[in-house]
Amino acid sequence: MSDRKKKPEAIGNIVASWLGDSGLAQRIEQAGIIPEWPQLVGPQIATVTQPQSITANGTLFVHVTTNAWMNELSLLEPELLRSLNAKAGRVPIRRIRWLLGRHS
Repeated sequence: MSDRKKKPEAIGNIVASWLGDSGLAQRIEQAGIIPEWPQLVGPQIATVTQPQSITANGTLFVHVTTNAWMNELSLLEPELLRSLNAKAGRVPIRRIRWLLGRHS
């Protein structure tokens, strides 16, 4: 048996390791889409939409101001998904669920 004591480990390393082991690191990276939304979709779409949440299976919920925009964005969804998923290493968004509702 060794009498040597284990060196203390930095809390940041412990948290990072735990996040990686739990799968939360990927979810946190995926959630990065929400603050990046205006840059990813452009100012015109960002003005009429507000991303709300992302499920673990990759569904992004987005509030849209009008039915007309909801229809237009549904048609643009494949293009928007390409833009949202362009960042290497990010867990992909698989679909966007457009919700008619309040936009802040």
